[in-house]
Amino acid sequence: MSETASALVFALFLIFCRVGTCLMLLPGYSSSRIPAQIRLFLAIAISLALAPLLLPILEPLVTGANDAQRLKLIFSEMMIGFFIGLLGRTFLIALSFIGYVIANAIGMGQSMGPVFEDAPDPAIGTLVTLTATVLIFITNLHAEVVRAIVASYTAIPATEGFAIQTSLINLTDNLDITFVLCLRIASPFVLYAVIVNFAVGLANKLTPQIPVYFISLPFVLAGGLVLFGYIIGDFLIIFMNAFEGWVLAG
Repeated sequence: MSETASALVFALFLIFCRVGTCLMLLPGYSSSRIPAQIRLFLAIAISLALAPLLLPILEPLVTGANDAQRLKLIFSEMMIGFFIGLLGRTFLIALSFIGYVIANAIGMGQSMGPVFEDAPDPAIGTLVTLTATVLIFITNLHAEVVRAIVASYTAIPATEGFAIQTSLINLTDNLDITFVLCLRIASPFVLYAVIVNFAVGLANKLTPQIPVYFISLPFVLAGGLVLFGYIIGDFLIIFMNAFEGWVLAG
């Protein structure tokens, strides 16, 4: 193989390193419901589709590079893709956590739903996570994610390599955003749980002969489901706006 062909193949592999590791963690693309072979072929297809845009950036780096420099480029591109995917993954982790909070607040913590990711979530958590993932594809944010990966070559050039300090700062800022997002979305259910538990505890003190806690469970669950149905629209709008803001600005 000639030096030019070798540089071309290695540049394509570098594109796959960043794109593949990023898609491995991003919401939707990384779902365990999608077979691993399909995810692999999807990463290869996106890498080849982006090649005409990115090859002029990467080919000069690999032309004439020795083995040590090429190994450094592989590691750097994989870590950059990993951190970009991890930033998007934190939104899905936050949403899964919100599902646990909601389920425990309305008395459905023991009602486990089907496995959506790696572990079983409460039924409401699975519903919320699956709905948000579908909305990401319906609103074409999955295409914006690919566009953001292309823009990452300008924001994080391959020539500079992987900067761990900057990446950790960005991860910390993103965790701060998702934590505030959790508080905003889960606050009505936390307030509902405090009021309901206070009322049930007060009633139990006034009538100790009656098992108020067990009698109140159906009513607590019904009230929680009514609250969930009433605010689910705003719930998802807040999440999608936050995720869209990260995709477009991140």
